[in-house]
Amino acid sequence: MLASSLIKRAVMAAVTLFGVAVIVFLLLRVAPGDPIAMMIGPGASAEDIASLRAHYGLDQPFLTQFVIWLAGILHGDLGTSISLHRNVVELLRERLPATLELAIVACAVAVILGGSVAILGTWLRGRGEGAIDAANGIMLAVPDFVWALAFVLVLGVFWQAFPLSGRIDPSIDPHFTTGFYLFESIFTGRFDLTRDILAHMAMPALALALPLAAIIIRILKDALSEAMLQDYVLLARVKGMSELRLIAGEALRNAVGPTLALTGVQFTFLIGGTVIVERIFAYPGIGSMAIDAVINRDLPLIQGLVLVFGALFILINLAIDVAVAALNPRLRHG
Repeated sequence: MLASSLIKRAVMAAVTLFGVAVIVFLLLRVAPGDPIAMMIGPGASAEDIASLRAHYGLDQPFLTQFVIWLAGILHGDLGTSISLHRNVVELLRERLPATLELAIVACAVAVILGGSVAILGTWLRGRGEGAIDAANGIMLAVPDFVWALAFVLVLGVFWQAFPLSGRIDPSIDPHFTTGFYLFESIFTGRFDLTRDILAHMAMPALALALPLAAIIIRILKDALSEAMLQDYVLLARVKGMSELRLIAGEALRNAVGPTLALTGVQFTFLIGGTVIVERIFAYPGIGSMAIDAVINRDLPLIQGLVLVFGALFILINLAIDVAVAALNPRLRHG
C-alpha cells in the first residue's frame, strides 16, 4: 500500500514539474525584452545579434526551443547562462548548497524558538499568555525582508555583532570539497570555520526564521491547548503528573503532527523567501543569483532556477506527506 502510494505521488510530482517547465518556458518567451540586445554592445551589427541568437538557440520556433531544452534536461543539461557565460548546472551546483544550508538553519531556529514559546505559552495559560500572543502577532506581521533590514541596522551597523555580508570571511581559504560549508566544517571538526560561517549566517537565518516561528507558535499552541483537554491528559493529571511534563511529554505527541505538516509547507515558502534576504546580505545563494538573472533576462538561468525551486517544493512536500503518514497510524493504515 505504501509503495503504490509513493509511486502515485512520484508520478504526480513528475507531471507537476513538467507543468512548471511548460509554464515558465512560455511566460519567459512572451515577456517583453530581448536578452541578446541587453548583453551585446550598442554598436553591434544585425549580423552579430543574429549570430548570438543562433548560438543560444533563440532563433528557433518556440516548440523547437522547448523540445531542445526538455531534451537537455533529461540529459542533465540546462543550457548556458547568457549573462554569466557558464553552464547553468555548474552555477546551480555552486550556489544551491548555500541556500539550502541557510534555509535549514533558519527552519531549525524557527522550530526551536516556535516550539519553546508554544510550550511556554500553553504552560502560562492566563499568566502572561497575552504578552506572548502580542509578541507573536508582531513576529507574524513583519515580513522577513523587513527583519533583515532591521538586523542590518541594529546588529550589523550599531552593535557590529555579526558580519554584514557574505558567507565566510574573505581572508579565509576554506578548501572545502563540497558546497555545504557549514555541514562539512562540522563533520571534519573544523569548528573555527563553523563559528565564522554561523556568524555570517546568523542575521539572514534569523530574519527568515522569525515569521515561520510565529506561525509554528500559533498552530502548535492551539494544538497543545486542544490536546490538554483530552481524556488521557486529564487522567495523567489525576495521577499527579506535573503540568509542564503533561504538555511536553503527553500533549506534544498528538500536537506535533499538524505542526510538522504546516512547517513543511512553510519551509518551501521559506526557500522562496531567501531571494530578497540573500540580496540584502549579499549571501551567495541561488536567491541572489535569481535576481541578477531576472534583471539581465537570462532565460536559460531563470528557467533552471525556477525548475530547481519547483523540484525542491515538490520533493519537500512529498517528504512531509510521508513523515506525517508515518507519525499518524490512521493515515499510515489508510
